Amino acid sequence: MGRFLNSFDTIIVLVLFFPCFNAQLSPTFYDTTCPNAVTTIRTSIRQAISRERRMAASLIRLHFHDCFVQGCDASILLDDTANFQGEKTAFPNVRSARGYEVIDAAKSAVEGICPGVVSCADILTLAARDASVAVGGPSWNVRLGRRDSTTASFSRANSDLPAPFHDLNVINALFENKNLNERDMVALSGAHTLGQSQCQNFRTRIYSNGTDIDAGFASTRRRQCPQNGGDENLAPLDLVTPNSFDNNYYKNLMQRKGLLHSDQVLFNGGSADSIVSEYSRNQQTFYSDFANAMVKMSEIELLLGQNGIIRRVCGAIN
Repeated sequence: MGRFLNSFDTIIVLVLFFPCFNAQLSPTFYDTTCPNAVTTIRTSIRQAISRERRMAASLIRLHFHDCFVQGCDASILLDDTANFQGEKTAFPNVRSARGYEVIDAAKSAVEGICPGVVSCADILTLAARDASVAVGGPSWNVRLGRRDSTTASFSRANSDLPAPFHDLNVINALFENKNLNERDMVALSGAHTLGQSQCQNFRTRIYSNGTDIDAGFASTRRRQCPQNGGDENLAPLDLVTPNSFDNNYYKNLMQRKGLLHSDQVLFNGGSADSIVSEYSRNQQTFYSDFANAMVKMSEIELLLGQNGIIRRVCGAIN
């Protein structure tokens, strides 16, 4: 399709695509076929986070990494086999993506009451919402009806996800490819109010002696991240309240205390500065924008209707 459409073409596109796309998603999708699905999933997710609070960040990240690679289709959950290479071993996921067993447990609980009805893609989407709420973050309505893929893409997992070393223009382009704008990107980056990152992802930044990093912050982070070795040593993405969902992430950026290069570029004299500043002052605006952006992200490139399958086990094709 060309870059520009005349008004008649635009009307045709809207009529043919948007209503039928939206009509197949609904918050009440399982009300008849599995009325206790949503509460069963919520209970399972809350139990997992009560055991390990860090899991909230891991589940939100798992959903993000799923949706950015061929859409929100649970492709990230598929295990490698002798004849199949999935996304789990792609660079952004290997030895860092977590929470697979939590999704498996929620799936098992739902299969126990409604076999073959609820997709892994919907479970992962609900898990991200429930994880946010469990640690004090915003809630949002999740429209359901996604179906699971029978494929995954190792190559797209390596190419479509933002990396810790990316500059602002690259990050914006990756989000624009998913029809998410800069405000969506900055809001979704606020998920880094939770969780931890590995030394190998921020070593260059803390040893750079750059003007975009607070010297005291860099010194503190070096204690657990040597110049050689310790690649998987962890540090909190939000040094103030690493296990609570709030807007301290943005306050940290304004003090040049973003852990990752890809965090600090959001506030470094560029186009995103004003959004970071706004979120640092107004947590409710951040919460509202985060919730809206999560809804948009959760509806990227979905398999609906008769497309895809309902996996019986999330890590394998039926």
